Amino acid sequence: MNNGQQSWWKRLLAILTNTPQDRQALVDMLRDSEARNILDPDILAMIEGAIQVSELPVSDIMVPRTRMTVIEHDAAPRDIIKKVIESGHSRFPVVSDDQDEALGILLAKDLLAYYAEADKEEFKIKDMMRRPVFIPESKRLNALLRDFRANRNHMAIVIDEYGITGLVTIEDVMEEIVGEIEDEHDLAEEIHIERHTRNRYTVKALTPISDFNDYFKTELPDEDYDTIGGLVINAFGRFPKRGEAIEIAGFNIKVLKADKRRLRLLRFETSKRERADCAAGV
Repeated sequence: MNNGQQSWWKRLLAILTNTPQDRQALVDMLRDSEARNILDPDILAMIEGAIQVSELPVSDIMVPRTRMTVIEHDAAPRDIIKKVIESGHSRFPVVSDDQDEALGILLAKDLLAYYAEADKEEFKIKDMMRRPVFIPESKRLNALLRDFRANRNHMAIVIDEYGITGLVTIEDVMEEIVGEIEDEHDLAEEIHIERHTRNRYTVKALTPISDFNDYFKTELPDEDYDTIGGLVINAFGRFPKRGEAIEIAGFNIKVLKADKRRLRLLRFETSKRERADCAAGV
């Protein structure tokens, strides 16, 4: 450990010797230290992310079933290769005819290895599939991360009592700690609102308010702000930090991702019953 690292750890230990009484007190203490230039903002963001993964359930970050890129168990090799190239993913759930059951996980590198062989046998996807890992929506991210590391898995299929509801990868969990990990495929992503459960959604902060109103059939005002992020900041009366929540027009809104300059991702949760007051505005 170099002198700079030793100095940083000494400052952190000095902060922690005050023994905060609960998790929120610890977070407040760390934020105060960042404000006094004791902690680097990027380090604070990672510490907060590490704390947050012990609170978030898988359902908050999973890719919902409607957006999963899957491969049918009887797909022709040329169709599989086309989907691999177009998606840019490295792992794919292999599903049954009705797509209600995940039969296995196909790795793109296994497919490449097959085609690299000089003497190839007849293509059988079942011989190339890895065993799928199934987890409930309620599983906490810290427990999932431990499982990923212990079992050397990178993807899990999320299920409820009715079947597949989504998938989650180790990259999804790591992004909660270190922030957005963007690649060329993320840059092309245009979906602003994702439904995860019957009453829980993730919404990009840059979502236009008009698009939000069209999706939820609400009438949130858009005279002063163009985006949902701007509306949320105004409701807080300040720039909120990751993990903070507020009630707006029948929604419980939690900041999932944010940096010092802007909000990035929000969780919107509604009551399970229909709320007539959602259309009343803020």
